[in-house]
Amino acid sequence: MRVVSLLPSATEIVYALGLGDDLVGVTFECDEPAAARSEKTVVVGGRDTRGMTPGEIDDYVRTRMAAGGDLYTLHADALAGLAPDLILTQDLCRVCALPSGHVEDALTHLGCSAGVLSLDPHTLGEVLATFVEVGAATGVREAALDLVGRLEARLTAVERAVADRPRPKVAIVEWVDPPFTGGHWVPDLVAAAGGEAVAARPGRRSVQVSWAELAAPGPEVVLVTPCGFHLDGAVRQAERVLPHFPDAQVWAIDGDGLVVRPGPRLVDGVEAIAAILHPDAVPEPRPGTIRRVR
Repeated sequence: MRVVSLLPSATEIVYALGLGDDLVGVTFECDEPAAARSEKTVVVGGRDTRGMTPGEIDDYVRTRMAAGGDLYTLHADALAGLAPDLILTQDLCRVCALPSGHVEDALTHLGCSAGVLSLDPHTLGEVLATFVEVGAATGVREAALDLVGRLEARLTAVERAVADRPRPKVAIVEWVDPPFTGGHWVPDLVAAAGGEAVAARPGRRSVQVSWAELAAPGPEVVLVTPCGFHLDGAVRQAERVLPHFPDAQVWAIDGDGLVVRPGPRLVDGVEAIAAILHPDAVPEPRPGTIRRVR
């Protein structure tokens, strides 16, 4: 089967299911594993925001969307040339990837008969369910069930390790300029790690809030997990958060690697957050994933 992934999390799922050889097309943001972007055809492009501040990125996104534009460009001819059997996309967030409707319109225009599977989880449980969806669509459902079983076993291990312990209040900052609180599956990660997410939106999209709203519940721990950034970028943004939470621990987390992409590494994220909240109960996470800023 020839598979095209139009979002980084789907690329990670495909590889986790042992289907790397079936993957023929990816996006310019598919960086895990690194071979995905270097060895596969890139069929979705977009603006390189690495030199932009969070405020500049926010302005760019708002301006493009207000004008009815897209943040991503589908290279339709490249896609057609790959002759895919299955395309993995999403409708969850226009900031994260092309909506599935755009993909279907392009396929109709090109006369391509590929199937389109939209992955739109809102909770951690739904994220795990998408792995089975992809497995069923690609003929490896049993492998997907095995993957989910192994991930659920790791979640159970964390749950047991932090059971009956006090649950610290945790504020999640998904963006700093302007501030956004954590939504969708991110509060579930905190709960699974033995914390209580405050000023968050479980199962619903992340929204802009004020710093006062984030600080009002009195969080003991602040997790800065910016979408589109790995640890070094998260640290820089966490440093800007310090004045708003003078009495809390502030931690930076590799947002793209552990928190915001709905793929297998979310379980790594739960383990990392548990190590922050309950360091004497769980093993330390691998280097380069979290850093205490204060």
